Amino acid sequence: MTRKIHAHKKVFLFLSAALLLTAWLLHLADLDVIRQGALLTSTAAASIPIVSRALQAARMKLPSIELLVTIAVIGALAIGEYLESAVVTFLFLLGEYLEFRSLAKTRSALQELTDLTPLEARVIRSGDILTVPAEDIRLGEHVIVRSGEAVPADGKIVSGQAELIEAALTGESIPAFKKIGDLVYSGTLVDHGYLEVTAQQVGADTRFARMIELVEEAQESKSRAAKLLDRFAKVYTPAAVGLSILVYAWTHDPHMAVTFLVVACPGALVIGAPASGVAGIGSGARRGVLIKGGDAMDRLARTDTFVFDKTGTLTEGNPKVTDIKTFDFLNIRELLRLAACAETASEHHLGRAIVREALSQGITDLTIPADVRIFKGSGLRAVVDGRSLTVGSRERMRADRIVLSESVLRHADMREREGHTIAFAAVDGRLAGLFAIADPIRADAPEALERLRRSGIKTLIMLTGDNRHTAKRVADQLGLDEYHAELMPEDKAAFIENLKARGRSVAMAGDGINDAPSIAAANIGVAMGGGTGTALETAEIVLLADRLASLPFAYSLARATVRNIRQNLWIAVGTVLLLLIGILAGSVHLASGMLIHEASVLLVILNAARLARYGHRDNRAAQGVQ
Repeated sequence: MTRKIHAHKKVFLFLSAALLLTAWLLHLADLDVIRQGALLTSTAAASIPIVSRALQAARMKLPSIELLVTIAVIGALAIGEYLESAVVTFLFLLGEYLEFRSLAKTRSALQELTDLTPLEARVIRSGDILTVPAEDIRLGEHVIVRSGEAVPADGKIVSGQAELIEAALTGESIPAFKKIGDLVYSGTLVDHGYLEVTAQQVGADTRFARMIELVEEAQESKSRAAKLLDRFAKVYTPAAVGLSILVYAWTHDPHMAVTFLVVACPGALVIGAPASGVAGIGSGARRGVLIKGGDAMDRLARTDTFVFDKTGTLTEGNPKVTDIKTFDFLNIRELLRLAACAETASEHHLGRAIVREALSQGITDLTIPADVRIFKGSGLRAVVDGRSLTVGSRERMRADRIVLSESVLRHADMREREGHTIAFAAVDGRLAGLFAIADPIRADAPEALERLRRSGIKTLIMLTGDNRHTAKRVADQLGLDEYHAELMPEDKAAFIENLKARGRSVAMAGDGINDAPSIAAANIGVAMGGGTGTALETAEIVLLADRLASLPFAYSLARATVRNIRQNLWIAVGTVLLLLIGILAGSVHLASGMLIHEASVLLVILNAARLARYGHRDNRAAQGVQ
């Protein structure tokens, strides 16, 4: 019954409005008896949803704004103020209706994303092209996408080429050219071209589906201010009733006491923080930045120190093998094949670089490794074709008692000073060779870091498991305040904890499994959109566009959202205080007080809605648009 009443709230609103108009016309016609009946009927119609919600809250022992209004209306009726009771209930319903419409607009980002969800797909099965629901696509199937259609699954292009609009994931409206071998994602649109894609992630496992799920969760999450207001409302409602009784005891004016009760309703106060939070999260989602809830927004806004992983965060995360040196008993091709077989079990950037190098040289007979053991931050050990293989850092070699000669170390040091990362490879307990791997700095990194500094960030730090020479080159090129090299994942997490213990508010940005502990340890975790699932799940902020330039936008958006929440709280508190003073001074009456009160509710919603446009200018700047 209660749900039906709320579903028809709009009907009650328009019925109340029609009856108020009728009462006004009857007043002009001097038909006051019938006019009183129209006002009572209007009050009754508008009161139905209000009283229903008040009773529902009372059954749950939760004081509510509706309870205050119900008591106020009963008081107005008791003293014969039928016009005031009708106007108050109408204005309350009107305020709720406008609030609903305005909040619906702030939630439009989620609806826009949902509308882009592909519903159908063309797949090749048994040589035939079939149209199936998108959720029925099978892993490994070939999916055909033509101009104007949405990509229905995450996968790799095996045929064709096209320009894709990836705004749903990245916020970038300029089409991106995609060709054979490139990855494409569900929810992106083929602007022009033809693609045949091998499905690698389908249904709820696609990046687009996960993003929608996370945005839904984020918009339900409450900020620190919203949680505080929830606790405040439970105390405020009975306090307002008590104060109105004191006003009556002091003035002996029932009209003033009822007016005090109505105006004291903290509508703008309660709606201000959630409206800003939802608008801020929606603005970020439209521009490729996922902020997982109001609390994450608060913590990001308070950040004063940013810590970055190197590989995949400050660098492109697409390292390439530049040189392979072998020793004694294996040639380059055989060492590359063995190392690539072992690294197929790893998600580390350097391991993937070795696999890509093998494939680029036509080495496709990569066997599945056995007895794989991965050591986070230092390498792995595996059995390939019956041979024991260790690939990783010099620390991994020493841990496995692999002898590194002085000449080998000199060669490795020389390549590291040139900016390379060295991966050593040992076969059957003997050093077989080493791989020199280079990973260029992201093109947008210098500008992104400079924008963070201009936004007020005090300290920029890089943590990496890489060698100190490569770390220094990257830190010097980017002008970082500190860098710390040759760290294990637990070392990074300990460093974060130490910063926090010194009073810093720390954000940690990374993209790999190795980064998850330090992301979790930070006050706020940031994950690059192209990173591993572990990092994406651990972080509270996800840069879906996988661009570091989105980070200063996220930070400035968080600060703007928190600032917007404070503005709304001041508007709400200031309005209530002024109205209460006006009531006690005798210059504000029931209907006018309710009108001003509802206007303040609408004002905070409109103020929050400004955040929907906030990212337009900043995101263009993040993309280098002048």
